Amino acid sequence: MKKQLFTIGMALCFAFAPLFAQPKRELRAAWIATVANIDWPSSPKLTTEQQKQEMLKLLDTYQALNMNAIVFQIRPTADAFYQSELEPWSRFLTGKQGVAPDPFYDPLTFVIEEAHKRCIDVHVWLNPYRTLNTDDLKLLSPNHLFFKEPHLFVKYGTQYYFNPALDETRAFVNKVVADIVTRYDIDAIHFDDYFYPYKVKGEEFPDSADFAKNPCGFFPTQKDDWRRDNVNLVISELQKTIKDIKPWVEFGISPFGVWRNAKDDPRGSETTAGTTNYDVLYADILKWLEEGSIDYVVPQLYWEIGKKVADYAVLIDWWNKYSYNKNLYIGLNASNLGNPHAVEAWRNGNELVRQLELNKQYNNVEGAVFFSGKALLHNKLGLSDSLRNDFYKYPALVPINKNIKGEASAQPQKLKLTKKHGNTQLSWTKVEAEKGKAIAHYVVYAFEGKTIGNMNDVKNIVAITPNDSFDLTDFMKDKNGLYTFTVTSVNKYKHESEAVTTVSKRF
Repeated sequence: MKKQLFTIGMALCFAFAPLFAQPKRELRAAWIATVANIDWPSSPKLTTEQQKQEMLKLLDTYQALNMNAIVFQIRPTADAFYQSELEPWSRFLTGKQGVAPDPFYDPLTFVIEEAHKRCIDVHVWLNPYRTLNTDDLKLLSPNHLFFKEPHLFVKYGTQYYFNPALDETRAFVNKVVADIVTRYDIDAIHFDDYFYPYKVKGEEFPDSADFAKNPCGFFPTQKDDWRRDNVNLVISELQKTIKDIKPWVEFGISPFGVWRNAKDDPRGSETTAGTTNYDVLYADILKWLEEGSIDYVVPQLYWEIGKKVADYAVLIDWWNKYSYNKNLYIGLNASNLGNPHAVEAWRNGNELVRQLELNKQYNNVEGAVFFSGKALLHNKLGLSDSLRNDFYKYPALVPINKNIKGEASAQPQKLKLTKKHGNTQLSWTKVEAEKGKAIAHYVVYAFEGKTIGNMNDVKNIVAITPNDSFDLTDFMKDKNGLYTFTVTSVNKYKHESEAVTTVSKRF
């Protein structure tokens, strides 16, 4: 495997180290968070046009960094960043719940269209249970389900939630997901770490009456197991709901970074975290991975290498071991870079560069997801420089999901070189594929000389494009000699076709 020099970005420590060749398939994603208007829109007071321009700036930034996916939050608190008959427009979008954008547009449709133009996948991020992240009920639209079916909701601490114990809750969450998958050309449904809520000190989650009424075969001492079963049920149901409609749409979870501590479970990690998925959030991630109830996992490893209670190095090793042959991507805490209140690791050099280097040691790690996307926009501690110049120097295809069956994409045909407006154009016949095997994009390869070289070497990818042609003008600028071109297509299942018959040109 060829090596290339690795340079840490301008704002970092100007060190040099060997970097192994980048993989051809690797998830590179940014979270676009909407709760509290973290990334987009930056304010609920923006006009429709300002919202669109702000989103385009984000997508252009990610495209320039060779990112190939975004995780876009569309249902933060039982509300919608898309046109829905089931839930009201989000107050984080327009300032008041139930009020549509004016002039009207559908943000999800807009984001999907613009992201796919840039060959960026859209993973839509939903919260399954959270209804209101405050106790101010006046923030809810009068048409909210909360007022129509109040028995579905509980108050815990200062927030309101759907009751996870109820069959009706699971049915409604499935209905919301089915509506989204049916009507929108999304690439994945994504949940984060919020299942049962994080513990409120001195307060028990109010479900004792539900447990007594319908224990589902669990003994009175097994309330925790009963709660986990409630979550297990909705996860398995959602997987079926999604795949029954569009089998290529992935279902992923981004859990809290610690499943269980080793002191509590022989499979647990060598950590001493006070919060865990299994014991506090009642999310048995390993069960979902082992059984295939989810298609990928993005553990939120938001701590530094060497942290005593939850060491990044310990946890990435653990998740690599327990991914159960499902796609594993690592959630990275880009927002903490440069935080003046954080420990030294986050203030000096670039902790994420160190973590990305460490990730390369683990064969099951197939990419990274950065929270939040704004950190990339602002190039925190030179992170974007390092991605652009080194880690993500070349474009990459999204990994094939190992939990989803799919076939090779249809092959493009009739590749040719033509002159158009003085520029050299590479074009081919657009692939017309039946539903379910639709083409997501095409991959343009170039090789020096007369023959095709290594198509698994990412350096040979000239472009990933949604179009059936590509302008070679920029490619030609610094080229001298004979080059051979070929093109493949990639379908919605992420499978690549055979290469089309080649064409060659001397520059």
